Amino acid sequence: MKLEDLRKQIDLLDDKILEYLNKRMDLVNKVGEAKSKSKTNIYKPEREKSIIDRLSRISKRTSGKLNKHAVEAIYQEIFAISRNIELPEKIAYLGPEGSFTHQAAESRFGAMSEYLPLATIPSVFEAINAGRAKYGIVPLENNQEGVVNETIDNLGSYDLNIIAEIPLSITFAFATTSDKVEDIHRIYSKDIAFRQCRKFLYSTFSESDVEQVPTNSTSKAVKLALGDSHAAAICSHIAAKTYNLPILYDNVEDSPDNFTRFLIIAQDIKNEKSGKDKTSILARLPEGPGSLANFLQDFYHANINLTKIESRPAKQGKKFKYWFYIDLEGHVDDPNVKSVFNKHANNIKWLGSYVMQC
Repeated sequence: MKLEDLRKQIDLLDDKILEYLNKRMDLVNKVGEAKSKSKTNIYKPEREKSIIDRLSRISKRTSGKLNKHAVEAIYQEIFAISRNIELPEKIAYLGPEGSFTHQAAESRFGAMSEYLPLATIPSVFEAINAGRAKYGIVPLENNQEGVVNETIDNLGSYDLNIIAEIPLSITFAFATTSDKVEDIHRIYSKDIAFRQCRKFLYSTFSESDVEQVPTNSTSKAVKLALGDSHAAAICSHIAAKTYNLPILYDNVEDSPDNFTRFLIIAQDIKNEKSGKDKTSILARLPEGPGSLANFLQDFYHANINLTKIESRPAKQGKKFKYWFYIDLEGHVDDPNVKSVFNKHANNIKWLGSYVMQC
């Protein structure tokens, strides 16, 4: 078959895809009207997961070219557009614009949503608490650098719920207006980015020839590099795209397994069970020998797998007291989880149950 004939077939399929997407959005609009009347939450991660799982199974069963990762990438954008049609919502995130948190936010809420970049993690929590935004995106942990303590502390300070998690692969771009590496005398980036791109820097540049200039964000690095023909920025892809700084090298990070886990937080939202859930809690245990061991034993006897435990100072009184941030497999409404929670009701703060992504 000729190339022109193949392209005509693709055009016909695109016409059909657009027709059916518009029909889908008509139904989405009706769903939004029904949810508005019943005051039902628009963002339903468990429903989105079931759709992606179902379509991935169909694609695999029919030997389709789209694997689960491809299906998810396509439908996350469709879901984001759908939510904006149902009910446009404002999303707050740890800025600035072009940050990895911004990238995480767009991966779930799409390019069409209204975003509110904020300078600090507490300001994101406060924006959600005060109703200035419906959802907030904050980093929780990086598998190379550890937990973000400020996020855990604010989860204890505010009565907000975790409604979803976003695992994001952290990849850095080397962006510059210069066409030649030899013309670059300064590299701007955040200190953590320099640390995570050491191999690229050492193999590409001599320390005596290139100055590494720390900035408070990779977005700021991009802005500085834009105005300096002898400079480059190590930055997120979304920052380079946002400010139109050409990318000279892609994926310059040392480790291909560099991930950050972000949380989506909101007010008074409880997800339904998806069949593969994670629950997060804060536990403050009574003083006395063996209290932590006894507490953890109850989860063991209930056949509940704990996937994370972090201690944080309670910051109350003069004595050294601690909160424990804990992730566990299961939903708060699962009978075995509920039994442990009921036993320790005075010591547990439930943060949320949500679809397990990592």
